[in-house]
Amino acid sequence: MKIAVLGSGLMGKEAARDLVKNPNVEAVGLADIDFTRAEMICEFLQNSKLQAYQVDASNRKDLAKFIRQFDVVINALFYSFNEMVAQTAIEVGVSCVDLGGHIGKITDKVLQLNDDAKAAGVTVIPDLGVAPGMINILSGYGVAKLDQAKSIRIFVGGIPVNPEPPLEYNHVFSMEGLLDHYTDPSTIIRNGTLQQVTSLSEVEPLHFDKFGPLEAFHTSGGTSTLLKSYPNMKTLEYKTIRYTGHAEKFKLLVALNLTNRHYEVDYHGMKVKPRDILLKTLDPIVELKDKDDAVLLRVQVSGLQGGKYVMNQFEMVTYKDRTNNVTAMARATANTISVVAQMIGNKDITQCGVIPPEQVVPGQLYMKEMAKRGVHIKEEVIPTNSQVHN
Repeated sequence: MKIAVLGSGLMGKEAARDLVKNPNVEAVGLADIDFTRAEMICEFLQNSKLQAYQVDASNRKDLAKFIRQFDVVINALFYSFNEMVAQTAIEVGVSCVDLGGHIGKITDKVLQLNDDAKAAGVTVIPDLGVAPGMINILSGYGVAKLDQAKSIRIFVGGIPVNPEPPLEYNHVFSMEGLLDHYTDPSTIIRNGTLQQVTSLSEVEPLHFDKFGPLEAFHTSGGTSTLLKSYPNMKTLEYKTIRYTGHAEKFKLLVALNLTNRHYEVDYHGMKVKPRDILLKTLDPIVELKDKDDAVLLRVQVSGLQGGKYVMNQFEMVTYKDRTNNVTAMARATANTISVVAQMIGNKDITQCGVIPPEQVVPGQLYMKEMAKRGVHIKEEVIPTNSQVHN
């Protein structure tokens, strides 16, 4: 199979690193608008399967010419490109996967291409990072193992191994996106009803071995397509994991309107967004640099199995790859999108259309493939009772 990677940033680079290791992958095209950058990564990875291309993803003709040479395309570009890349891939008859993007309802726009993808005979799977992505696949797997699923509770966090004040946090993806997740309301299902709750709210203590004390709280966007895939759940919610005290600090920033992307103040006759100043102030404080990060994940799917209430729990702790200097978040994210792209190429996934990960990615095979890459997901079946669904 031949697989294209759009974008030579960290996720694109790590996806390419994974792809070339598969003997079934005969060619990998790494494309970027900056050809020198793509070429440098190809030289760094040193694999004869890998070739650099210069592609302007905003140019539909240029994009189509590149994509049609491959069997599957991994879109590792900024989420604003997701709709156009999916449209173009469908037009030229090539399957496509992306890292997601619920800001501006981008993923919803990609899902609306379902009929076109079916007609073209291609598979398009959006939202293939960690959250959304890994959590969707594990949720779908957990639901499929039950006779009747009642509850999905998800906890995920990218955190520093050695936290430092004042925030005990280092960013592993866009701080701008993080502020959106903390500011926008979180949509959940509670008591069988779709509703919104305030982000940073309902803080609860959490324990993972070798970490802590930890807390988890609501943030926006995490439930992703799960709300539409499983609308009849009694409970469906997503919480972000941080070190204790983190939520309280950011609640103040939100209350002061410092994180609001639309809020402006007049400063000596100039319109200024306090959020822009906050981001500039935070950047040097929360930069990860060469520190070690970890990704903590817990997905709990509860319901009836054989007349008894059980919980299918999936848990993961992934650390930075110090040998290759790859963050834990990049390992978990890039390997997820690479593994699923290869599943499409290998015909492990054959369903056509635009399909959320929880509905189409085989969970057991996914976990097996991730384990080969050093990302181990522990599965446990825990007897429980009906009270957990309240």
